[in-house]
Amino acid sequence: MHTRLRRFVALASGALLVAGLAFASPASASSLASTQAPTPLVVNARWGGHATFDRIVIDLQGYAPTVTVTPVAQLRYDGSGQPVPLAGKHFLEIRLNPAAAHDDAGESVYRGPRLRKIYLGKLKGLAMTGDYEGYVTFGAAFDTLPYYRAYSLHSPERFVVDIAH
Repeated sequence: MHTRLRRFVALASGALLVAGLAFASPASASSLASTQAPTPLVVNARWGGHATFDRIVIDLQGYAPTVTVTPVAQLRYDGSGQPVPLAGKHFLEIRLNPAAAHDDAGESVYRGPRLRKIYLGKLKGLAMTGDYEGYVTFGAAFDTLPYYRAYSLHSPERFVVDIAH
């Protein structure tokens, strides 16, 4: 009787282990690709001056990706690490992920400025600093410390940074 119980426990354990491995195994790449939404595309960047704030708008195609806005000491191009030639004493780095500014064939879909000096109350320059491995990065330059609010807007998709005067 004791041997039968051991055999049963061993068989049941093996069956549970096989079932658990089947559920834990990753799905095939083809089934994952069919369920994932395409990477959002960054198609433009624009700005405007208002009575109490300056605004940066990044236009998107697709869903709104995760965006981080970080004060940095200096703006650098992704990949090369070279400094971005924008005059200013304070800078914000805006990183979108996942995102791309090119299509699957490698052709650019971004139609905005790559590097632009701007003469607004706070905003003094804007540059696209990277489009690499799922990240699109912009840098903004200011003469004084920027106080900002960042958020997404929908229909059409876009990311906004408002900088108070």
